[in-house]
Amino acid sequence: MPAFITFGRVLFAVLFIYSGATKLFGVQATADFIAAKVTIPALLAPYTSQLETMTGMPMPQLLALSVGTFEIIAGLMIALNFGARFFAILLIFFVLTVTFYFNDFWNQSPPDNAKTLFDALKNLSIIGALFMIAGYGRGPRSMEPAYGDV
Repeated sequence: MPAFITFGRVLFAVLFIYSGATKLFGVQATADFIAAKVTIPALLAPYTSQLETMTGMPMPQLLALSVGTFEIIAGLMIALNFGARFFAILLIFFVLTVTFYFNDFWNQSPPDNAKTLFDALKNLSIIGALFMIAGYGRGPRSMEPAYGDV
């Protein structure tokens, strides 16, 4: 059984590794897509302007680079089973955020929202798989009951 789990974990991680790589290879397109969907709150504007000044890049481009790098690292860590639980939990929050900002099917009329609704449901299933990885952790558990004597 562990061989199937390892194989499944590696195949699952390919999704994030590929997605991160495409973001890094097309940074400007990703930055334009982020700029169209994400608005930086006014409370964070002083900090984002400092980051833009330090790096010499606009915030959407910084986000594109950060997100692409994060997806590759998280995918590799899950595939290699190193810190898999930690990165699965981080990816749960990441996928939830992406689903909220980029798959806003509730703002579209029913015939037009089919693709974004499908993408949101796909992301929901990815979150389910990430919960399984986070729950399973690094490997098989001991034979002790999880909740003690209930």
